[in-house]
Amino acid sequence: MAASAASTVAAAATMAALTLHRFSKSNSSFRTLPRLTCSLSSSSSPPLKFNISFAPPKPKPKPNPGPGTDPEDDDAGPDQFLVPWIVRGEDGNLKLQTQPPARLLNAIATAETGSKKKTKKSEKEVKATTTSPPQRSKAARRFYNENFRDPGTRLSKVLAASGVASRRSCEELIFEGKVTVNGSVCNTPQTRVDPAKDVIYVNGSRLPKRLPHKVYLALNKPKGYICSSGENESKSVVSLCDDFLKTWGKNHPGVPTPRLFTVGRLDVATTGLIIVTNDGDFAQKLSHPSSNLTKEYIATVEGSVYKRHLIAISEGTTIDDVHCVPDSVELLPRLPDVQRSRLRIVVHDGRKHEVRELVKCAGLEIYSLKRVRIGGFKLPSDLGIGKYVELNPENLKALGWKN
Repeated sequence: MAASAASTVAAAATMAALTLHRFSKSNSSFRTLPRLTCSLSSSSSPPLKFNISFAPPKPKPKPNPGPGTDPEDDDAGPDQFLVPWIVRGEDGNLKLQTQPPARLLNAIATAETGSKKKTKKSEKEVKATTTSPPQRSKAARRFYNENFRDPGTRLSKVLAASGVASRRSCEELIFEGKVTVNGSVCNTPQTRVDPAKDVIYVNGSRLPKRLPHKVYLALNKPKGYICSSGENESKSVVSLCDDFLKTWGKNHPGVPTPRLFTVGRLDVATTGLIIVTNDGDFAQKLSHPSSNLTKEYIATVEGSVYKRHLIAISEGTTIDDVHCVPDSVELLPRLPDVQRSRLRIVVHDGRKHEVRELVKCAGLEIYSLKRVRIGGFKLPSDLGIGKYVELNPENLKALGWKN
């Protein structure tokens, strides 16, 4: 009887031990168990005592601490969620670890401690990259250049504007094969070029990429000067602007010196207003008969002027098989210090020696001739002989130039 009771108690104790052991595995906070004592008493035999004790559970192995971490903080609690990291080790094999890779930690540390200037620069670079125009195919670029791109300027005009020579002389240089465009000899003055993009050489010298600014001067021409711009002419009207050209490099650094020429002509004995410029389109517009710009002259004549003289002048004369009639003729009052008669004659044709021929056909002889107005622009009264003044936009508008 006692033996069966002892076996029963032993079985119960074993079951309790297994239960407590499973409970200790399921609950990690249960570390040690108290001593358990079981006793069996009987009337016929002394009581039996069983001392049952349980060993503490085996501690789990701790993972290796990653770089930049404190080993003391590596004790993960029962509720901590661990993120697995799959990294490639030094041996080239993939392995699983609980800490982020060292390269990721270094990259995060560098990004947090980077300078603000570098961050702004990177933002600008990213913006420039995102806003840059898409690359087009060669066929699309060719189609755009042929249909939409600015055709450029004629080669002879570009050379003249750069101060190489006159338009006609530039055409001769092109015909002689002394001009190359992008490494090839160009024999066509009408070739469209862009000096900012095309490489142009004249007689082995590179043409500047920047063209000079447009210059507009009003000059009071003295007697004895010619309007030719030849290099061998000592008394040229353009030579009166040498001081303007000498200071050009100082006032406009990096820009080539312009080549100046006169708009139209005044004969060597005629004085007064003449326009000097480097703008060929402007000169063509003013000198062309279609502009209908009137020109006013003051003619001082020998002898007395009568009504018949005025009628003869107003009837006009024939010049080069063209009948030229003045717009108006007027006899001016005599000045106290001038004994000769003065006539105001307004013309618009601009034929060669037109005013002189009109006066000559009327039976009068010209002593002096002076031009005082072109279009709506008058020669300034305070502008000395041989002096010049730059024209402003209002003056150009008075001359009929809208550009």
